Amino acid sequence: QSCTMKLFVGLGNPGENYSKNRHNIGFMAIDAIVNRHGEPSWKKKFQGLATEVTLNREKLIFLKPSTFMNLSGQSVSEASRFYKLPSSEICVFHDELDLPFMKIKTKIGGGHAGHNGLRSIQQHLGPDYFRVRMGVGHPGDKAKVASYVLNNFPKNNEAELKTLLDAVADGFPHLLEANKEKFLNTVNRGNKSEKKMADDQIPTEKQTSSMKILGKNNETKKSALERLLEKFR
Repeated sequence: QSCTMKLFVGLGNPGENYSKNRHNIGFMAIDAIVNRHGEPSWKKKFQGLATEVTLNREKLIFLKPSTFMNLSGQSVSEASRFYKLPSSEICVFHDELDLPFMKIKTKIGGGHAGHNGLRSIQQHLGPDYFRVRMGVGHPGDKAKVASYVLNNFPKNNEAELKTLLDAVADGFPHLLEANKEKFLNTVNRGNKSEKKMADDQIPTEKQTSSMKILGKNNETKKSALERLLEKFR
């Protein structure tokens, strides 16, 4: 089955000082995919950076708008007009506050949930494009959202972020075959290898037995203290 999606857009802000921001995870995803499946030769085009990759004999266009986030739609609509693509053949990777970090979901259509990049695209193309929603978590307070997305991923998330982006690149061919389930399974399986590493750090039997001893000591202390308290009751 040949793919229906031809234009893949990553959302972010241009420039070095934004490159590691949570808001730029869309750029990061597109870079990971292109680096894995093609020879990146980005050219200034469509008010952004564009490159073509041939995968499974399909010509795919990748785009990173350089317009800043809130004008992303200008760049995307220019590319879609040039290639005569309907919005159903456009896929947008973007940061998603409503999903926890490392969680990814896909959807077609719907609102923009206040995301400036999506809002701009919808002004130009309507809502019926495909989205890959890449969770970045929520700061818990609406007032903090802007500074949260314009901050870098914390250092201790960098290894997980790399694992996630690798998994997105791994799963990308499934996305092309319009097999969303397989894509999401691959991505979520890819993430699990990170969890497995965490499992490897589970304490050994020797460590657990020494923990138990520590625990017992605590219990005896506690009960001695309790006994003392009993006397004064």
